[in-house]
Amino acid sequence: MSKVDPSDRARTLARYALLAAGAAVLVVLLSLGDGGSLVILGGLAGLALCAVGAWWFLAHRGALRVWGAVLAVAAPVAVLVLFLTGGMWFTALAATALWAAALACARAALRTERRAEPGPAPAAAGPDRPPRRAVLIMNPASGGGKVARFGLVERAEALGARVHLLEPGSHTDVAQLARDAVAEGADLLGVAGGDGTQALVAAVAAEHGLPFLVISAGTRNHFAMDLGLDRTDPSRCLDALTDGVELRVDLGDVAGRAFVNTVSFGVYAEIVQRPEYRDAKAGTALDALPDLLAGGAGERLDAVADRQTVDGQQALLVSNNPYAGADPLDVGRRPRLDRGELGVLGVRVDGAAQAADLAVRGAFSPALTILTARRVEVTAAAPSIPVAVDGEALTLPTPVVCTVRPRALRVLVPRDRPGAAPQDPPLDWWWVAKVALTRRGREADIAA
Repeated sequence: MSKVDPSDRARTLARYALLAAGAAVLVVLLSLGDGGSLVILGGLAGLALCAVGAWWFLAHRGALRVWGAVLAVAAPVAVLVLFLTGGMWFTALAATALWAAALACARAALRTERRAEPGPAPAAAGPDRPPRRAVLIMNPASGGGKVARFGLVERAEALGARVHLLEPGSHTDVAQLARDAVAEGADLLGVAGGDGTQALVAAVAAEHGLPFLVISAGTRNHFAMDLGLDRTDPSRCLDALTDGVELRVDLGDVAGRAFVNTVSFGVYAEIVQRPEYRDAKAGTALDALPDLLAGGAGERLDAVADRQTVDGQQALLVSNNPYAGADPLDVGRRPRLDRGELGVLGVRVDGAAQAADLAVRGAFSPALTILTARRVEVTAAAPSIPVAVDGEALTLPTPVVCTVRPRALRVLVPRDRPGAAPQDPPLDWWWVAKVALTRRGREADIAA
């Protein structure tokens, strides 16, 4: 019985990906005669019109917003009708199927090659001893009442932890609460709540060199997701108290305040500042975006990321380690939390044309700036600007400085984490071509 070398399998899949991608392009080129080029140009125009309609919907109110919504929906429908009536339906179907096959093969090649590479040294290690005086701070209002719904207090106390339950509606200084717990002999600090509360207590844990426990009882739980924790059942996070491993991760700092996920400036920060945002996020955003995107409110931002200057941005997102995605509306996950660097995502859209370009070209659009840095300084014309730190609304004096503290936080996580499997990095066609064109390696025959 023989087993194919993973590198050879990755090479084969990469070649299939290039063949399928080439076939998709060939199918389109062969259809350019007999009016096919006009149909394809019409399809591209429809895509651009859809992007323009989306911009009108987001950046305007009243009749223009209505027309924008109509255009954003009607343009794709018109493109579909054009392909059907122009006799291009088979071309569109074949090209779509071939491109889907190319993507599937390319991603399979990427996963196979990553498995073939020798893995890094384990990032997790068992703690010296299980915590004996764990102190957990729980917010019963967080995540729509997950603390009560999953019986987190009872489960934690049964495992020997001491629980501080925050009073709904009160403005408790959770950082001081954590410091008091340390003074009383706590050997672990943990939080069941949102990422903003997680960051405040994590800073105290890092200051005293104590392990920190994340319990995914917030609404979105971005930090818990990137740690690989179970976000559907926060009670599973408590398994770390009896069978845990320790990770060393970075901790962000903005103007002396810790953050575990992101610091947002500009459009998003302006929206978060609004009192009605907590109860009606989507409606508040739609109401605020026309003023913000049209430049009638908010400040244009300048930043210096290490030594690189980024000017005139409408929005800036500074993250504790870079995200894998480049979509400002959905940045996805962070593959690593211990790279010792900040991710920087800047957005500058000055009109419908740039909005269309951003929608079509994505990360390749000049409207998007993607960087990494160890220090980011954000400035504006105003003496202070709104800032959203892990979703919490603040106002900070300019300039605002963001830095990162490499591996400053000890995080105790369960040994069994459903999201701990490594995530695929973004697809790189240059990498696919390089793998496909390398010489074939040998196959190892392993006797069964």
